[in-house]
Amino acid sequence: MRPAALILRVAPLGFSVLLSCLSSAQTPPATAPITMDEAVALAKQQNPTLLASRQNLLSVKALEIQAAVRQNPYFSAGASNITLPASNANPYAYSFGVGRLFERGEKRRWRVDAAKSTTAQTDAQYRDQERGIVLNVRQAFTNFVQAKAAKKLADDNLKDYRHELDISNDRYKAGDIAKLDYERLDLQLAQFESDEASAIQNLVQASDQLQTLIGYERPRPDFDVIGDIVPPAIAKTLPDIEQEALDHRPDYQAAKFGVNVADANVKLAYANGTTDPTAEADYDYSGGESSVGFNFNIPLRLFDRNQGNKASSEFSAASSRLTELAVRNQVNSDVDQAWIGYTTSKGLSDRYNGHYLAEAKDVLDIAQFSYEHGGLALVDYLDALRDYRSTSSDALNAYAATWMAIHQVSYTAATDVVP
Repeated sequence: MRPAALILRVAPLGFSVLLSCLSSAQTPPATAPITMDEAVALAKQQNPTLLASRQNLLSVKALEIQAAVRQNPYFSAGASNITLPASNANPYAYSFGVGRLFERGEKRRWRVDAAKSTTAQTDAQYRDQERGIVLNVRQAFTNFVQAKAAKKLADDNLKDYRHELDISNDRYKAGDIAKLDYERLDLQLAQFESDEASAIQNLVQASDQLQTLIGYERPRPDFDVIGDIVPPAIAKTLPDIEQEALDHRPDYQAAKFGVNVADANVKLAYANGTTDPTAEADYDYSGGESSVGFNFNIPLRLFDRNQGNKASSEFSAASSRLTELAVRNQVNSDVDQAWIGYTTSKGLSDRYNGHYLAEAKDVLDIAQFSYEHGGLALVDYLDALRDYRSTSSDALNAYAATWMAIHQVSYTAATDVVP
C-alpha cells in the first residue's frame, strides 16, 4: 500500500491541478474566489493608504488654482472733521482710492508652471506608491496560493499516511512486522500532524495579510482566491524590459518632473527679483471742492535682488538633474537584479516540475515495494518517505519563489511581464 501521505494526487507536471482540487475538497465559500488581477483592482479601489495618497494628490493639484490667481486690487476710504461743525477753517473732507500691485517678470506664469510640474511629480510619486502596493498584493496573493497548496498537500499526506498506518497496525497484530517497526512508523505520524497544523496557521495568516492589503476592515473567513501555483515563463527579453522600465517607472518619471519643477523655480526666482510697481488712483472731496489724483510706486532694488534664492534655485536644479541620472541608473540595476533572480529561480522550479518530483516519487514507490516485500530496511524506507515529503515541500517553495521573482520583474519594469 503506497504511503500516500507524500503523494500529491497530481502528475509531476500538474501542480496547477492541485489548486483546482481545493474548492471541491472544502466547503464552498460564500463569495466567489478572486483572481490576482481582481485582488489588485480591489486594492487600488479600497486600500486606505492609497486612498490617503490620492487625497494628497488632489490637495497638491488644488494649489494650481492658487498659483494662477492675480493680485487683488485694494480700496481705501477716509474722512476727516466730520464730527466738527463745518467751517472754512475745518471743512468736511472725504477721500476714496483704489490701487493694485502689478507683477512683472512673468511671475504668475512661472508660479503656474511650478505648480503644474509639482502636481505631475506628485502624481508620479502616487503611482510609484501604487506600484509598491500592487507588488505587496501580488506577493501576498502568491503566499495565499502557496499556503492553499501546502494545506491540501498536508491534508492528503496525513489522510493517506493514517491509512498506511492502519494497514501496518493490522500487519503488526498479525505478526507480519515487529513492534519496533510499527512504533517507528507510528512516530512518523507526528511529523505529518505537525505539517498540517503549520499549514492551517500559514493559510489563515496569508489570507489575513492579503485582505488587509485589499482594504477589508477585518478578515473574512469565507475569503478565497484562485490561481496557478506553477509559474509561467516570461516571454519578453531583458532589453525589452529595461526599455519598458525607463518608459513606465513612475519613480523615474517623478525624477524627471522634479527637473521641471526645479527649472520653473529658477525662472520664478529670477522673476521675483524684478520690481513690481503699484498704481493708485484717489478721489478727494474737501470744502465743497473735488479733486482726483494718482500715485505710482516702484521699489528700488538696490540691495535685495533675490540673489540668494536665485543661486539656491540654480543649485537645486543641478541637483535634480543628478538625481534623475541616479534614478535612471538605479532603474537599470533593479531590472538586471530582478531578471537574474527570475532566471535562477525559474530554472530551479522547472527542474522540480520536470524531474525531481517524478524522481522522488519513483524512489518512494521502489522503497515502499521493497520494504513491504522484505527487501529494504525500515530506516531506508523512512528516509525515502522523508525525502519525498521534503521534495514536495521544496517544489512548492521553488514555485512560489519563481512567482515572487516574476512579481519583482513586473515591479521593476512597472508593467505586467506575464499575461
